[in-house]
Amino acid sequence: MNKLFLVLSFFMGTVVLISNYLVQYPVNYYGLEEILTYGAFSYPVAFLITDLTNRKYGKNAAKKIVYFGFFLGVIFTLYFSTNFSNLISIRIAIGSGIAFIFAQLVDVQIFDNLRNKKWFIAPLTSSIFGSSIDTFLFFSISFYGTGIPWVTLSIGDLLVKILVALLMLIPFRLFLNIFKTA
Repeated sequence: MNKLFLVLSFFMGTVVLISNYLVQYPVNYYGLEEILTYGAFSYPVAFLITDLTNRKYGKNAAKKIVYFGFFLGVIFTLYFSTNFSNLISIRIAIGSGIAFIFAQLVDVQIFDNLRNKKWFIAPLTSSIFGSSIDTFLFFSISFYGTGIPWVTLSIGDLLVKILVALLMLIPFRLFLNIFKTA
């Protein structure tokens, strides 16, 4: 297996772990605690990894990164950030896994369908759709019925994820020469 592929897989698992940890903490500045968590800033990097893999190796390899990243992310999350005596922590692990796999596979498919358009169309479109799916699934599974303002948190997180997806176009463009089309 290619070294770059393994590095991307490891980074995917790490991004999932970091995001699952950070989503537990609202941004407590400027009144944002009801609408934003720190996880919104790290999770869009997962779409960058998937999209770069898709560009370099194609759709099937991107799916393998998703599955490998899912496996690593779940293992890392269970080991490092799940408090098994806390129901919300367990729901975060479950919600993260379900949201991640669905959102990333949608991202892979949309990117693949749009790969021949202008360089920014595929990563931006797939990341926006993937982020939307991920956000709704994650927050509804993790926080529905808990008293946590999950609807406003999900809206705030989604807006930041879209902003970060736009910013991720910069490294995507910079890496295009390294990650030539499959």
